[in-house]
Amino acid sequence: MIAGHFGLAAAVKAREPRLPLWTLMLATAWLDILFVPLLLAGRESIENAPGFAPGYGSLLIHADYTHSLLGAVLLSILLGVVLGWRWGRRAALLIMAVAFSHWVLDLVVHRADMPILPGNAAHWPELGFGLWRIPALSAVAELALIVAGSTAYWRAARDAAIRAGRSSLMPAHVSGAFVLLAGLLVLFLDFEHLLP
Repeated sequence: MIAGHFGLAAAVKAREPRLPLWTLMLATAWLDILFVPLLLAGRESIENAPGFAPGYGSLLIHADYTHSLLGAVLLSILLGVVLGWRWGRRAALLIMAVAFSHWVLDLVVHRADMPILPGNAAHWPELGFGLWRIPALSAVAELALIVAGSTAYWRAARDAAIRAGRSSLMPAHVSGAFVLLAGLLVLFLDFEHLLP
């Protein structure tokens, strides 16, 4: 799940206008941002799931540090502390929650490749409900998050403009459309291999 994370961030922005959208977008992608250098260093890895053609949802992602349950909790707290001080305790808690929501959403789509402890230290069973096994359903779930998030974001921007007495709602419409189109573009890029 990639685009769905951003839809959730847009929905949170609609409820928390004080927090910049870039902060919430960073928070929702935080675990994946940290995954990249660990992937390049060979500490985490990606491989094709046996019996699946290459493409979205066909991967086993061994993100044993960034996407372990404990690792996600600790990294979310770290981000909330680092970014949240500027906007206060409530903002820090929201940033932590948005960052951790990445793990929760990934739990739904990932195959059982998410450990509980960093490095799968205890060798406990790995977690993941495997919605990626049904790409069309996975795409619908992401689309629902994108549409819900961008709609909430647009409504909040529109209502703020009306409360401020602005005669033009164009910035609100543009903002909502941008979030929706960006999410749809990412979703399309995720699933383009499924198109004829």
